[in-house]
Amino acid sequence: MSNTLKHQHPFHMVDRSPWPLGAAIGAMVTTTGLVSWFQNDSLLTAIIGILTLIIIMTFWWRDVIREATFLGMHTSYVIQGLKIGFILFIISEIMFFFSFFWAFFHSALSPTAEIGMSWPPSGIQPISPWSVPLLNTAVLLSSGASLTWSHHSLREGNSNEAWVSLIVTVLLGLWFTSLQAYEYWEASFSIADSVYGSAFFVATGFHGLHVIIGTTFLLICLLRLIKGHFSTNHHVGYECAIWYWHFVDVVWIFLFICIYWWGGA
Repeated sequence: MSNTLKHQHPFHMVDRSPWPLGAAIGAMVTTTGLVSWFQNDSLLTAIIGILTLIIIMTFWWRDVIREATFLGMHTSYVIQGLKIGFILFIISEIMFFFSFFWAFFHSALSPTAEIGMSWPPSGIQPISPWSVPLLNTAVLLSSGASLTWSHHSLREGNSNEAWVSLIVTVLLGLWFTSLQAYEYWEASFSIADSVYGSAFFVATGFHGLHVIIGTTFLLICLLRLIKGHFSTNHHVGYECAIWYWHFVDVVWIFLFICIYWWGGA
């Protein structure tokens, strides 16, 4: 072994990637396009940015899967770096949703004269927490249980149970999204109805977007699981998907308690 390889840092086993820079550019184009669209300009820029992000994510994830499964580049040091990076990402997501709860309680705890000095504001008929939101809570918590079952089965080497329970989780995620779409369709208020409508639809809408992203994440893991990409002790991509999904579960519990139950009383 040459001195160069002998002293090479383990992180160098993963090649430098152009995709993070491309994703940042795509995100900037998307954000700029959406802001322009909000100002009644064309939606074309936003569409270009979204398509750019989809293409970059596809190639980026392809490269990560190749590095992990076929090239053997994911050493223990690389895996540690991936896990730390994903934990930091979830912390940033916690801050993201914290801002929505802050805005909600800022208006709910001290309602102003512009909204009738009451919460919910005058003229707003909140969604009953004991209808679709309660069912969605049961669906999402059940998906967390089936996902834990899948992970435990994988660690025990039972691949059949692992992918069957993961299919259940993906189906429950799709069911949650369908129920939330139905809830929005039947709502008696819109995002333009007072600060209540804005806070409600932004907070629950972004959570719904996270459920869609998480379902996609788990679907990719399901395909990889069926193809035999994961072993009992080497499945960092699946572990990250599990962390993300449990984060989505916890956020929904806070949304249900604070916005649907307490905020709609």
